[in-house]
Amino acid sequence: MSREATAAAVREAPVPPRPVAPREAPATAPRPAVSKMYRVLIVDDHSVVRRGIRSLLESQPGVEVCGEAATGAEALHKVNTDHPDLMVLDLTMPEKNGLEVTRVARQQSPQTDVLILTMHFSEEIAKEVLRCGARGYLLKSDADHELLTAVRHIQQHKPFFTSKLAMSMAESFVRDPGTRETGAAEVPLSARELEVVQLLASGKSNKEAAAMIGVSTRTVESHRNHIMRKMEFQSFSDLIRFAIRANLIQP
Repeated sequence: MSREATAAAVREAPVPPRPVAPREAPATAPRPAVSKMYRVLIVDDHSVVRRGIRSLLESQPGVEVCGEAATGAEALHKVNTDHPDLMVLDLTMPEKNGLEVTRVARQQSPQTDVLILTMHFSEEIAKEVLRCGARGYLLKSDADHELLTAVRHIQQHKPFFTSKLAMSMAESFVRDPGTRETGAAEVPLSARELEVVQLLASGKSNKEAAAMIGVSTRTVESHRNHIMRKMEFQSFSDLIRFAIRANLIQP
């Protein structure tokens, strides 16, 4: 091939494309961490109370109502399956009372805290609540302005007592310092016996009390007789007077 033909062939040959450097992917902003919701189970045998509590809790960011229960047995089932962070629990429940539910729930799900919500203003019951493993005690009459504070305290692993009860317990502590170490003021009744005293002294019949705590009438009668002997009550009037002194009922 002549020099001229070779030069023409070179000019007509296709020019390979220049390699293109890969483009860098645009930088993406880090995703914000998703905060874990604080899951609450509401337990009360009155639907209107559950709705009120749900409304208050769901108004707060970061709080989620994960379920409701109307009986003690249902509450324990939900604790065992859902493991909520907190259970807001009524004290007087069908089938199983609040103290029994608290004790079993803490065994089934140690990470689940318990806030007792009750209409009963009683230092003795509050002490028993603590023994069963609850972290807080709140009167229903104070729920409108103290429930959210109680939930936040317990969420931060702090105990909470309704303001009236905290003041009463502090006054008792100052007034009767001898009970700090000796425990002489402790009432020798079990949680179930205290509940029976409370129901009977408030005017419930044996049959009504039995239905409220989920036992037989004969069992309530047995509790009543045992209480009368243990406390050396001479009459039912003595039982009522004791219930008033212990703030189990209001006079």
